[in-house]
Amino acid sequence: MPDSFTPFGSAHIGAILLTVTAPLVLTAVARRDAGGSASKIIRWTLVALLVGNRAFRILLLHLEGELTIESAAPMHLCDWASIAAVITLAYPNQWTYELCYFWAMGGTLQALVTPDLAYGFPDPRFITFFISHGAVIAAALYATLSMGMRPVPMSIVHILVWSAVYLIAAMTANFLFDANFGYLRAKPSQPSALDYLAPWPYYIVQLAALAIASTLLYYAPFFIIDRFKRR
Repeated sequence: MPDSFTPFGSAHIGAILLTVTAPLVLTAVARRDAGGSASKIIRWTLVALLVGNRAFRILLLHLEGELTIESAAPMHLCDWASIAAVITLAYPNQWTYELCYFWAMGGTLQALVTPDLAYGFPDPRFITFFISHGAVIAAALYATLSMGMRPVPMSIVHILVWSAVYLIAAMTANFLFDANFGYLRAKPSQPSALDYLAPWPYYIVQLAALAIASTLLYYAPFFIIDRFKRR
């Protein structure tokens, strides 16, 4: 019987710290090798990690008899953030970077802190879960700190529009497949921030408001930097 997940236990804290420190270390390595191949190697290593981990996780769930439409289809917000991260790392561009940055910081980070996970370390399902979420956050931070990418004022409009697109797509998929993508039909089975919101379906409206607040929060550092530069 695998160990159960312990929120903010040593393994959980370790995964969070690794997620935060990894992009800082990778950025330092890339800057020391300015003009070299380090940045390209780091980018494609992160791509391989995200894609390979996804494939391995699906295989693992299949072998464990836990593979379902909900666990396989890339229809959670973190899945969309992961796709945006892979494209941004492989072919740097502003559009997917914005999606990766705001979805990673506003959504995937929350999943990392309060994961909907039953298995503890060293169960492979624990490891693949934190790689899939941690690598997305690491990619967003690396793109920002090392690749010279950043959101701009119009990014706020873009991310809110695409978040609305995701909402419609997830609700449609939930209806068609009787699933719970985006936790739009029920709150996570494990403790999460959604527990502090209103009951279903009212918390969906609250999530929309939180998405706007989150977008403004994660744009704020760039707004402040721009104001200081103007002065």
